[in-house]
Amino acid sequence: MTDRTVFSDYCMIPDSWDEMCADGSIRPQYQQVFETLNQLSASTLSGKDQLAGELFLNQGITFTVYSDNEGIERIFPFDIIPRIIPGHEWSHIEAGISQRLKALNLFLKDIYSRQEILKDSIIPAELIASCPQYAREVYGIKVPFDIFVHISGIDLIRGNDGTYYVLEDNLRTPSGVSYMLENREVTKRLFPDLLSANQVKMVNNYPLELYNILVSLAPRQLANPTVVLLTPGVFNSAYYEHTFLARTMGIPLVEGRDLMVDNHKVYMKTTMGLQQVDVIYRRIDDEYMDPLVFRPDSALGIPGILGAYRKGNVALVNAIGNGVADDKAVYAYVPAMIRYYLNEEPILPNVPTYQMADMDSREFTFRNIHNMVIKRTNQSGGYGMLMGNSATDHEINTMINSVNADPRNYIAQPIIKLSTAPCFLNNRFEPRHVDLRPFALCGPGGIKIIPGGLTRVALREGSLVVNSSQGGGSKDTWVLNNG
Repeated sequence: MTDRTVFSDYCMIPDSWDEMCADGSIRPQYQQVFETLNQLSASTLSGKDQLAGELFLNQGITFTVYSDNEGIERIFPFDIIPRIIPGHEWSHIEAGISQRLKALNLFLKDIYSRQEILKDSIIPAELIASCPQYAREVYGIKVPFDIFVHISGIDLIRGNDGTYYVLEDNLRTPSGVSYMLENREVTKRLFPDLLSANQVKMVNNYPLELYNILVSLAPRQLANPTVVLLTPGVFNSAYYEHTFLARTMGIPLVEGRDLMVDNHKVYMKTTMGLQQVDVIYRRIDDEYMDPLVFRPDSALGIPGILGAYRKGNVALVNAIGNGVADDKAVYAYVPAMIRYYLNEEPILPNVPTYQMADMDSREFTFRNIHNMVIKRTNQSGGYGMLMGNSATDHEINTMINSVNADPRNYIAQPIIKLSTAPCFLNNRFEPRHVDLRPFALCGPGGIKIIPGGLTRVALREGSLVVNSSQGGGSKDTWVLNNG
C-alpha cells in the first residue's frame, strides 16, 4: 500500500474546520509535512507509531482513566501527526490570552479586596457569594506583585468558520504541560528533519521559564531561595507530571508530611535539619492545603500554612482562591471583566453560555437540549457533563432533574463542532476533533505564553470529548516562525 492510497482515504467531516485541508487543497502550513508523509509507506508510519508508544512506555508516561472499572494506568495516547499553527494565527492567540489573563488577575485582586466589580453591578454579587470556590479565608491577603495566576492553561476550540473560542480557563492547578514537552521530544525522534525544516518554535524552555518565575516570587532576598513542588503523592493521576517538573527544574518534590510550620514560617524536613521554604509550587487543591482552616480531615496539606501565607513568609503558586475565576458560571462574565478592567474589547470570544439559574435560559436550554452541552460549574476533566446530541432519554431526564434541583451549579452551551486534524489510526489517516490548551506563565516581568501547547484529540470516531480522563489523546503542536 502506498502513502498516496493511505491519504486518498482521508475524508473531511462535514461542517467542521479541518486544520490541514481547505477546499480540496492543503493549507500552506501543512504543505511540507504533507509532502514528506506522502513519501512514506503505511508500514513506515506504522513503525513510527509503534516507536512512539514504546518511547512513552519507557519514559513511564502514563495516565489513569478513572472511569475504567479495571482502574489501570495506560500509556498516554499520542498521535504522531503534528497539529500545525501558522505564526499569524499564533500572534492572535497570544494577544487574546494575554488580555484575558490581565483581566482575570485584576478580577482576583479585586474580588479578594475592594470588590468594585460587584459594587458596580458588573457581576451579580450572589454569583460570587454562592461560588463554592470563593475562599473567604484568603480575603485581604496581599500576594507578591499582585499576581494570582502564575500558571494557566486556557482551553481553546475552533468553530466551523475557523474562529478560535475560549472554552474554559484553568487557573488553579492546570495539568498537561509535561505531555506537551514529552510530545515534542518524541516528535524529534520520529521526524527530526521536519522540525528544523518547518522553523518550528521551541517549547523546551518552559521548565526554566517557570523556575525563574518561582524564584522571583521569594519573600526573602536570597541568591538561591528554596523552592519546592508540593504533590498529593503517587496516587494522583498527574503524579508523573509532578515528578517530571520537579526533576527538570531541579527542585525538591515534597508531600505535606515533608513540610511543617513554625512561627509562621514553612520548613522542609531534611537529613541536615529544617530548611526554610520560600516558594511552594503546589499541585494540591485549596481545600486540602491547611487542615486548620479548610478540611480538617486532610492529610495532604500542612497545618498552619495559611498563617505563613498571610504573613507573607511563603509564596504559593498558584494563589489560593483562584477557583472563583474559573468557575464555569463566572466564565460567562470574563468578556465583561475585560471591558471593565482594561477598557478593551475581547480579542478571543467566549462560547455563548447560558446560566441555568436564569429561568429563561433554563427553558431555552431544555427546549434545545439535543443541540446543547450542559456542564457542572465546578467539575473538570469531562465529568458531570451531558452532550445533548448523543445522550439517551434517561440521561437527559436525569440531567434536567439535577439542573432543576441545583440550577446555580450548571451552565449550558451550544454544541460547537471542534475543528479536526489528521490522525494516523488503523494504518490510515482519519480526521479527529481537537482542542488546544496553551500554557501561560505570569511573573513580575509580564506574561509569557509557550508557543504551542497541548493539542488534545478525541480519539473515538465522532466524539467531541477530548479529555484524557475520558479516553482522549494528544499530539505535538507546532507553531511556525513564518506564516
